[in-house]
Amino acid sequence: MRLISPTARLLALAALPLALVACSPDGSKAAAPAASSPAAAKPSAAAADDGPNKGLLTGTQLKAALAPATFFPEGYAADPATARDTGDTYQLPEAASVPTPDCTKLGGTSWIEITGISGVSFAQDSYVNKDSSSEQAQEIDVYRGKTSETVLAALGMISKACPSYTDADTHSKVTVTEKPLEGVGDGAFTITLTSPGWKGGTTLVAARVGTSVVTVLVSSGTDKGTAGATKLTNQLVTALKGKA
Repeated sequence: MRLISPTARLLALAALPLALVACSPDGSKAAAPAASSPAAAKPSAAAADDGPNKGLLTGTQLKAALAPATFFPEGYAADPATARDTGDTYQLPEAASVPTPDCTKLGGTSWIEITGISGVSFAQDSYVNKDSSSEQAQEIDVYRGKTSETVLAALGMISKACPSYTDADTHSKVTVTEKPLEGVGDGAFTITLTSPGWKGGTTLVAARVGTSVVTVLVSSGTDKGTAGATKLTNQLVTALKGKA
């Protein structure tokens, strides 16, 4: 269901599966999620006031929490192809075992799918600066129970699974570094991608707010994108406080 922007990216990549064995909320293994495409859709369940989704934010509510167009620097425009959300219904959660990580896919805007765990609702979009070939992507996913903690823990292991990889476009080595981001939400990690074959770099940030996990990607042709990614993450975390 989630898409990767076809326009201005440093890496022109898809979402990375991480070498994790994930379990569904009831402890059983589930099938892998379907491939992302405009027509692909996961099973859904109507929003209800009770049941396992009680109190969880819907896609419509998450969409309202995303940073608006006015937040992004001058020159950035929304990429309509990447705007997706689950609306007022919940999708059925899924978990998959993905034993072999494809590290070259780490640059995808929907990189949260590396865990193999999907939540019950989400919203995402991205903004692109065509002049500088830079992009800022944002996504919020909501999970049942304590699954958001499992997801963030998995995202915090990316650099161990993929310390480096070879960029297919430039044939250069991409170095992956990661560190905790203190004081943001209920826990956060910053992941930086750099390569001698690139101008600039890409920064990913994941942060948990209650049952929600915020993920952002900022690519830049002038720096590593760290400042922009941190600013965008803080914007989303603030919007979710007291709600997630």
